[in-house]
Amino acid sequence: MKLKIDRAIFLKSLTHAQSIVERRTTVPILSHVMLSAKDQTLTLTATDLDLSFTQTLEAQVEKGGVLTVSAHMLYDIVRKLSAKEPLSLALNTQNQQLTLTSGKSEFILSTLSHEEFPVFQQDTLPYTFELPAATLRKLIDSTRFAMATEETRYYLNGLYWHTCEETHKLRIVATDGHRLARAQTDLPKQATGMPGVILSRKTVGELRKIIDELEMGIAVGLSESQMRFAFGNTILTSRLIDGTFPDYQKVIPDANDRVLSMNTKDFAEAVDRVSIITSERSRAIKLSLKDNLLMLSAVSSENGSAREELAVSYDNEQLEIGFNAKYVLDVTSHLVGDEVKFFLSDSTAPVVIYDLGDMDNLFVLMPMRV
Repeated sequence: MKLKIDRAIFLKSLTHAQSIVERRTTVPILSHVMLSAKDQTLTLTATDLDLSFTQTLEAQVEKGGVLTVSAHMLYDIVRKLSAKEPLSLALNTQNQQLTLTSGKSEFILSTLSHEEFPVFQQDTLPYTFELPAATLRKLIDSTRFAMATEETRYYLNGLYWHTCEETHKLRIVATDGHRLARAQTDLPKQATGMPGVILSRKTVGELRKIIDELEMGIAVGLSESQMRFAFGNTILTSRLIDGTFPDYQKVIPDANDRVLSMNTKDFAEAVDRVSIITSERSRAIKLSLKDNLLMLSAVSSENGSAREELAVSYDNEQLEIGFNAKYVLDVTSHLVGDEVKFFLSDSTAPVVIYDLGDMDNLFVLMPMRV
């Protein structure tokens, strides 16, 4: 193998590749990225056996070939090289060492045989449809903060994708048992009848980074055990979490008749200020409601107390309810409208939150004792 490649393009691809492979593993080849050069292209492949990343880049290939090299080592080297100098890669076939040169810098790296690199088994994907990148970003951003990080209820450690045939919507849901986030978009025709699947937390994070500045359509394919996202020169394929997502509809109250409406920005800023006084452990704040007035308060045995009044729209019975301030701020940071509505019942019942700027988004918060 012998080639030249643009450093910026190579670095961007390596950033994603090294993020997928494990830094510490008992199987050395799993910490490597595979480089395959042919036909004036260089293809990078990285996997942790559950997630596979493949990206093809333009390169000036003088001699084709395939090798694997430590993903983190290669990334660390390339990101510290001068952006002004061209980057060259060459494999010595006698000792199987990779020489990387840029300007006056030269690195000689050990490689492993590409024949040891694991083959990620690709399923047949019976359901394929396309989503605009902006839509996928919105769906992920509106829900991923509510994913769990549990070992026991592992099926909550991801985003649940399913269809709502009655409303012709594709829905994505996340919950950790304390809060729930649901986002939806118009159901692509080709997605009709797709099974409900759970996409892992790690895959969600990597996918979101890769599509951050993307403006094209993304081809989504899935089976009951795999999900693939393809766009441009990139393919991200993931195994799905093997578990049953709970019937989340049961925790969304449909009889909350006390309605609180307020300015999203004013409310979020007030919660942020009052929560300064709370302890890092509980983050508990209290909302006291009566006669179009909201009183936010917090008390800490270590730090003291705080309170702030906010004019709101509320004309129901007096109510006091407590929340984790972080959970409240997580929701408000993902609202796009100027106004937010809370649908409440009593101090112990879950609260439903709607973003009036995007009614496709719904959030549920469990109250806490204050």
